[in-house]
Amino acid sequence: MFNVIQKKGKARRGKLVLPHGEIETPFFMPIATKGAVKTLSSKDMENLGAQILLSNTYHLLLRPGLEGIKKLDGLHKFMNWKKPILTDSGGYQVFSLARLNKTTDDGVEFQSHIDGSRMKLTPELSMEMQTAIGSDIVMQFDDVAAGNSTYERYKEAMERSLRWAKRCKEYMNRSSGTMSPGHRTVAAVPSDTAPPLLFGIVQGGTHEDLRQRSAGGLVEIGFDGYAIGGLSVGEPKEDCYRFTEFTTKFLPEDKPRYFMGGGMPEEIARYVFMGVDMFDCVLPTRNARHGSLFVWQEDPSSIDFENFEQKFYSLKHITNEAFQFDTGKLDAFCECETCQTTTPAYLRHLFMTQELLAYRLATIHNLTFYLTLMRSLRNVIR
Repeated sequence: MFNVIQKKGKARRGKLVLPHGEIETPFFMPIATKGAVKTLSSKDMENLGAQILLSNTYHLLLRPGLEGIKKLDGLHKFMNWKKPILTDSGGYQVFSLARLNKTTDDGVEFQSHIDGSRMKLTPELSMEMQTAIGSDIVMQFDDVAAGNSTYERYKEAMERSLRWAKRCKEYMNRSSGTMSPGHRTVAAVPSDTAPPLLFGIVQGGTHEDLRQRSAGGLVEIGFDGYAIGGLSVGEPKEDCYRFTEFTTKFLPEDKPRYFMGGGMPEEIARYVFMGVDMFDCVLPTRNARHGSLFVWQEDPSSIDFENFEQKFYSLKHITNEAFQFDTGKLDAFCECETCQTTTPAYLRHLFMTQELLAYRLATIHNLTFYLTLMRSLRNVIR
């Protein structure tokens, strides 16, 4: 169940009720691809105030596998995480990681990036695996077209994704014993026995007619939420903005909206004021492992995120020689564990000597930055 509590223009602040808890929107999902946020524990994520994590069906299907995750009683118990989990369907990883694949209307045959073995992922298997994981939000299996595709390829992928969306919905209805598509019962309060939410994914590349057809087809099938997909695979930023704003016009006001895979802090802020509620991105954790820290330029509680003209943050590349003897504070407006205990000089030393602690401390800071960003955005939607 999704309730919009407050609006400011198109921006929405609300609550999303999931089997493993309530979430305040808009929110950001740290990436726990294989069942862990890189360098951090589930307890760390709890301490940071993460509301939900994102894990990946493709990687978990390879290891520990469908039967393995069933024997382990799902991912929540396996990784000792009690809050919600969203799983993406595996479609993007089949597209991005497989050395060889063959896509048909039945599904995708792909080659494992681990041992080269051949596997086939179908909409039904994706749903079965996400259900076994214990996902709170299940994403439909979709056909992902590369960012430089032709119109015909975008059209093919969009139409196939619609057919697969219907198969995903039908599988989830059969497996949960719920009613027909578009009339699914969703719990009003958190309960680990409640069914997960199922989201459809709008495709169509940078073509308005395809995006509109995709959104309309998904709404006709009926989903618990809607994702804007295929806009984080190399498109210019202005195209991402334009097609996100265009797509939201065709999505229901009373359902959550999820921008998949983006992005930089200023992009997230802009999407929020287009009416988007959910985000994920590898940038905070990936940048952390490369010594690139997001640093506030001013107190985030005082930033006008709706009308900012310049970046409200900078990137501090901590391996730069300029920080060799810097014993000040990493970020004047951050109170995370790293900023309270670690100077730029010490963090630079850890990176330069390849101490693993460097990655942990940098990741704590960058995720704190992103989670603080979302809290600040929620606070200005009044």
